[in-house]
Amino acid sequence: MAEVTMAALVAAVRSGNWLISFPTDTVPALASRCDRGELIYAAKGRQPDKPLILMGANPEQLWRFVKGTAAEFKQWQAIAERYWPGAVTLVLPAAELPVGLNPQNTGTIGLRVPAWPRAQTLLEQTGPLATTSINRSGEPPLTDLKAIVETFPQVLTLQGWELPPTPPQPSTVVQWQEGEWQVLRQGQIVFTP
Repeated sequence: MAEVTMAALVAAVRSGNWLISFPTDTVPALASRCDRGELIYAAKGRQPDKPLILMGANPEQLWRFVKGTAAEFKQWQAIAERYWPGAVTLVLPAAELPVGLNPQNTGTIGLRVPAWPRAQTLLEQTGPLATTSINRSGEPPLTDLKAIVETFPQVLTLQGWELPPTPPQPSTVVQWQEGEWQVLRQGQIVFTP
């Protein structure tokens, strides 16, 4: 893996030919352009029944990937205002998506805006990225640069790698189902609707 400047990382992921990794406010991300999610599945050995998450710099980058009624959007936006940027992933009904994000077309998409300044800077320049934790499928997320380099030598990462001061934990994942929120994974944030 090569450590590269922000400009080089942005150019690489925009090209669609590279996987990148960067720290977030939770565990480090493995990412690709949102229409090249198949690169992530291949690198991780990830099963196609596990959709990827779309990470964006702000909610406005992400809303076009979901569909719902005006009343639902109002509720989703209220939750986004409360928890984003932050360590909560919202799983919402999906609009039409690139196949690589959700190969089995489950009809949903996970969305998140990280609360980590360099991640936000990257996402402002690239637009939404397909993301997941950086690890081989079934193994714990990798959290230090040395382990990431050893496991994923083909992945580009950002120079000046730094993690949040507290030990990283995955995001809390909540899904909108039939007008209610269901907690799918408890992470570092306690979710209350």
